[in-house]
Amino acid sequence: MRSNITYYLDDTAKEHGSKAAFVDHKKTVTFNMLRTGALRIAEQLVKKEIFKRPVVVYLEKGADVLTCFMGAAYSVNFYSPIDVEMPAARVNKILSVLDPAIVITTKELKSGFEEFEYSGEYLLIDDGIYEESGFEKIDTDLIFDQRSNGIDTDLLYVLFTSGSTGVPKGVTINHRAVIDYMDWVTGTFDITYEDSFGNQAPFYFDNSILDIYSTIKTGATCYIIPRELFSQPVPLLEYIKENRINTIFWVPSALIVVAKLKAFRNVDLTGTLKRVLFCGEVMPNKQLNIWRSFLPDVLYANLYGPTEITDACTYYIVDREFADEEPLPIGIEMANTDILILNDKDELVTKPEEVGELCVRGTSLSMGYYNNPEKTRDAFVQNPLNPYVPETIYRTGDLVKYNERHEIIYLSRKDFQIKHMGHRIELGEIETAVSSLEEVTLCCCLYDEARQKIVLFLDVDLDKAYINERISKLVPEYMFPNKVIFMETMPINANGKIDRVKLKEYL
Repeated sequence: MRSNITYYLDDTAKEHGSKAAFVDHKKTVTFNMLRTGALRIAEQLVKKEIFKRPVVVYLEKGADVLTCFMGAAYSVNFYSPIDVEMPAARVNKILSVLDPAIVITTKELKSGFEEFEYSGEYLLIDDGIYEESGFEKIDTDLIFDQRSNGIDTDLLYVLFTSGSTGVPKGVTINHRAVIDYMDWVTGTFDITYEDSFGNQAPFYFDNSILDIYSTIKTGATCYIIPRELFSQPVPLLEYIKENRINTIFWVPSALIVVAKLKAFRNVDLTGTLKRVLFCGEVMPNKQLNIWRSFLPDVLYANLYGPTEITDACTYYIVDREFADEEPLPIGIEMANTDILILNDKDELVTKPEEVGELCVRGTSLSMGYYNNPEKTRDAFVQNPLNPYVPETIYRTGDLVKYNERHEIIYLSRKDFQIKHMGHRIELGEIETAVSSLEEVTLCCCLYDEARQKIVLFLDVDLDKAYINERISKLVPEYMFPNKVIFMETMPINANGKIDRVKLKEYL
């Protein structure tokens, strides 16, 4: 029985030690190097008597970050990445919640971190951590003795999401949840050491979990794609082709940009890409259909799930044709995961077209929000369908329904459900209709409570009357946008999603 994710790294280093594990713009780190570097870091943490404590990793995105993650895991501590470009106010809020035992960074970055509200210990790393010479001097007995005192419900990481009160919430995930998720991912998509990932997600965003741990478990190779390429679709596809990347797991916004700028006409990825997985926001079928027309033999899969559920809990492998205006299902529950769709009375929704809140139970669930019992109690609650024994479910706050095939269809956030002109409206339904228009690439609907208006944000300058006429066959008149705002550049947040908070400033 695996009680710690690092047992996978032990096996993979033994079997594929000289193979590239993670490749960034500066270096290639093999599995042997990854394990050696991680054990050097773990040794320092163990010698400092740090055990089951938060370890902050403050580095530029790259392979070194993942080495530090593994070092924390070997020593039965849990990591929490802080991005070097994160605003100081947010960093300080995270530090106040975490109270980290130590910060892993470089000498160069340490001076910048010292400007934050932190006065604890540092562990400074450099490229020397990968040197295999001197490996025999690492006290592996000390490390493995500490690892043997850990269990699978010990935390592996804490990732911070935005809190409605302005205080970031630290989502806690344990080893067992990631091990369970990796068993499902690698089995469902048949991931092996012959595969290669093209990572898009920042390491403080849960979408990165699939890339990182599929690589470590199977011996695949993960290319950490330079961030700037995601605004240059042709060089991006050239990077994928040059490195023979066959699997990508991106947010839909990244896929949409590629489709919009018709990059496939310049770069043919036939025979290169094998799997295109996506998660994090709604994927419009209009742009997906462009991908499918150029790369018809690729496996496409829509994954769904918030950070609180170890990245994802439902999936849909695209197995039929969809019209541009149709919503793409989020599918069915993953193995060892139970999906409960509950109505306002906490009754189970089973009939097609009935709307309810998607709730989840199973191994994948977060253990709650770190150092935040109040928010934990609000979201992680007793299963109302089980009055007999304690059983936690997570309320996602997402409204969904079943279609006639019993596939789950995402509608919108409960927060995005509005009451307008006496009608209950899902803003996501309007977004799906508008996204089907040929001219539109990115759109977002918000509700202006003060003026009681539905406001549509678009990345193309279209007349409101034209839009309403075009969507009149898809949604009723009371769902027509009352106001349209053209955004020359749609704001995108650090995770690659449309930045709704920023858009609210334009209301």
